[in-house]
Amino acid sequence: MRKKGSVIYELTKNKALYLMTLPGIIFFFIFDYITYIGIIIAFQDFDYSKGIFGSKFVGLRNIRFVIESGDLPRIVFNTLYLNLLFIFTGLIFSIGIAVLLNEITNPIYRKVSQSVSILPHFLSWTVVAMFLLTLCSPESGLINKVLKSMGLEPINFYGDPRPWPLLLTILRIWKGAGWGSIIYLATITGIDPELFEAARIDGASRLQCIRYITLPELKQPAILLTLMGLGNIFKGDFGMIYALVGDNSLLFPTTDVIDTYVFRALRQLNDVGMSAAVGLMQSIVGFILVVIVNTLVKRIDEEAAIF
Repeated sequence: MRKKGSVIYELTKNKALYLMTLPGIIFFFIFDYITYIGIIIAFQDFDYSKGIFGSKFVGLRNIRFVIESGDLPRIVFNTLYLNLLFIFTGLIFSIGIAVLLNEITNPIYRKVSQSVSILPHFLSWTVVAMFLLTLCSPESGLINKVLKSMGLEPINFYGDPRPWPLLLTILRIWKGAGWGSIIYLATITGIDPELFEAARIDGASRLQCIRYITLPELKQPAILLTLMGLGNIFKGDFGMIYALVGDNSLLFPTTDVIDTYVFRALRQLNDVGMSAAVGLMQSIVGFILVVIVNTLVKRIDEEAAIF
């Protein structure tokens, strides 16, 4: 007879649920866990003809090459700076959209508003890049046409790197904040309506209900998503930045991140070992940051921590 609490008893009792998770387990095992063997490439002078197990072992040479690179301070700063902007502005606007949608009483208008806010998420960054070119083109861009009509000097957006952190942040918010609001809106929907009714009976205004009921309930998902974002803080959004900036070296001072730098190095030098070394460093630093931030969160509010 199987004992309660044993692994076999648990598997037998909930076998239907575990069978449902099996495709996901197989997916992550094949594409995440088995690929860990590729970490070896970070310490090799990788040769395609010899493969992982036949390539020459070079120790920390690839990692030293990355660290000693003169471009490292710039790409690390850009990666951290842009990701911090994306994480915290995305957090603020996603929560703001969720709260505003929750305050809309007309169900039809609410659904339409939510659909409109989510729609940009499904657009490719290549399509967004075309929109941006239409707005910011030095010659025919809508923004520069307006500036010229007002007697002001046009802005060469594709020759001046300074506005790009702001441009990238605005586009990231426009494309992702509506989608990110789904989790927060679901959390708000799950709040007991009696809390709001009791608050209104006591004379609380809408703003007071948002401040003292809605926002505190959003604390845990906000912390969780922030921790997940910090875990990827050393990974730039390659698809976004490369689609919008491409190989425009004039914009590299503020837009070149670790991933775009590695892509160019891999394409131009075909140095797989260096690319693997950068990926390994990104993962290690991201893991350390998650552990540190989670420890700090745990000291403040143990229930909000991931582990």
